[in-house]
Amino acid sequence: MPRYKLIIEYDGTPFVGWQAQNSGASVQGVLADAIAAFAGERVAVSGAGRTDAGVHALGQVAHLDLDRDWDNDTVRDAINFHLRPQPVAVLSAERVAADFDARFSARKRYYLYRIVNRRADLTLDHNRVWRVPRPLDAAAMHEAAQLLVGRHDFTTFRAAECQAKSPVKTLDRLDVTRDGDEVHIAASARSFLHHQVRSMVGSLVHVGDGKWRAADLANALAARDRSACGQVAPPHGLYLVRVEY
Repeated sequence: MPRYKLIIEYDGTPFVGWQAQNSGASVQGVLADAIAAFAGERVAVSGAGRTDAGVHALGQVAHLDLDRDWDNDTVRDAINFHLRPQPVAVLSAERVAADFDARFSARKRYYLYRIVNRRADLTLDHNRVWRVPRPLDAAAMHEAAQLLVGRHDFTTFRAAECQAKSPVKTLDRLDVTRDGDEVHIAASARSFLHHQVRSMVGSLVHVGDGKWRAADLANALAARDRSACGQVAPPHGLYLVRVEY
């Protein structure tokens, strides 16, 4: 049974998230529908990351098994044909080894959080970024962010409903940069806790607008208490950029 790896881009705005749910349309669900329409079989589509409602992806990865050996380009193009008009696109499809697993074979995941730091309302980037009207000190945010890099107990930055067995994770990178009105926060790790990136971003914004100092962020991490988290950034600024294998 051939196994295929898909690289997928999507706008998360109309979806309840990646994971199929009874409460509404999901990215996983519309992909399964499109595959069934072209291949004539209902298959499980396993993703590298279970993005939340409203979160976007530039390079989500999934795998699936099909009964027939299809050409890679045919798999990509046929799925895309049946996905229309959903805001989901398969960028590539390729045959992979039977033991490849989009989730468990992943070595590192890369996320980007986009903030537009301006007073004016959003037009083209509505539902694509978090608009923060107060001036942010991106340099102070970056300096504070380095306190979170490394292996830590991230309970403070973990959703209450997180199903991970342990709150201990190794954060490889957390960089804050400014490009004009945009502040970008780039994070990478082998895996993340539920809401970890958005929780870290929200607390870093407290540093950027002067509500917190770097020491306050360090104290929040050391507290290992969800109530110590500053705030949770909204989902629509978050992008799963790519997954490394």
